[in-house]
Amino acid sequence: MESKKTDKKSKNKRYTTRLTFKLTLMVLILIAIAEVLTFTTTIVIGMVTGGTNDTVDVIASVVASIIIGGLLSIIAGNIILHPLNELIKATKKVIDGDYTAHLELGWNEKHTVAELNQLISMFNEMTNELSNTEMFRKDFIAGFSHEFKTPLVSICGFARQLHDGGLAPEQQKEFAKIILDEAEYLSAMSANTLLLTSLENRDIISEKTSFPLDEQLRNCMLRLEPLWSEKNIEIDMELDEVDFYWNEQMLAHVWHNLFDNAVKFTPCEGRISVSCKKGGGVITVRVTDTGCGIPEESLPYIFDKFYQADSSRGTKGNGLGLSLTKRILDLCGGRISVHSTRNNGTEFTVTLPLQE
Repeated sequence: MESKKTDKKSKNKRYTTRLTFKLTLMVLILIAIAEVLTFTTTIVIGMVTGGTNDTVDVIASVVASIIIGGLLSIIAGNIILHPLNELIKATKKVIDGDYTAHLELGWNEKHTVAELNQLISMFNEMTNELSNTEMFRKDFIAGFSHEFKTPLVSICGFARQLHDGGLAPEQQKEFAKIILDEAEYLSAMSANTLLLTSLENRDIISEKTSFPLDEQLRNCMLRLEPLWSEKNIEIDMELDEVDFYWNEQMLAHVWHNLFDNAVKFTPCEGRISVSCKKGGGVITVRVTDTGCGIPEESLPYIFDKFYQADSSRGTKGNGLGLSLTKRILDLCGGRISVHSTRNNGTEFTVTLPLQE
């Protein structure tokens, strides 16, 4: 961060120095032109009147000043003031919330001073970024609101029926279980949303330690033991002993999300394989299941926020797990890819940098 600030200060200093040099050069050129015009005008008037005197010198200076002033007005108006006025108008639009403002000045933009041209270019880049951020904000709010509304309506509906009474004990238990599940869903979605938002605004992760990656993979799978045991899923783990230096708790989110998805979409009596191999300067972790697979048309979008290939909500998920997984891997210098065939299972491949 300090380095970026230093670079900005250095660039700003260079821009200021260049602009000062150009302004000084322009002033010197104008002085030279004024002297030439004054001298020329003095000669011309002297030839017409038959001689020179102080009055002729004054008249020559006035004429030269008028000519130079006119030229300066034209140059300043077309090369400097016009682009500045357009920039002010566009800035006012941005202040009013219009992030689509864009400056295209044609000839004036190309022939204005380089610093002003660069300012216009940076203004256009800024409005593009603001426009993209605003679009992301609206999409995020729309997605979050949609995902939040559905379970909330379900909770309200079943809670109202419980409140009204007249239900058999079995129904009361069933409705209470639905309310509990939906509440846990909302809690998990809120936690993932907060974590993902936090990570998107961070480039540096602290609390790094060296830990055995193979042990972390085993522990993450063991935490899900009640889920895969209930479905009688066979677990096959082939793990090389390898240490990894990073934030252990943060990386655990990656394996929990991948293992949870594998268990969730693998049918009873299915199989999940996890391998961890080191070689070629990288650590490669593969998570393979014999589940229902991901539709081919959904594969390009599975890492997008709130995207769910199963839009029916037949399987519990909030569409944030894989987005969170990818962001964490980006921060630690890793990569993730997926290969899936409908009804033939899915394989996620995670590649981490091997630290010697």
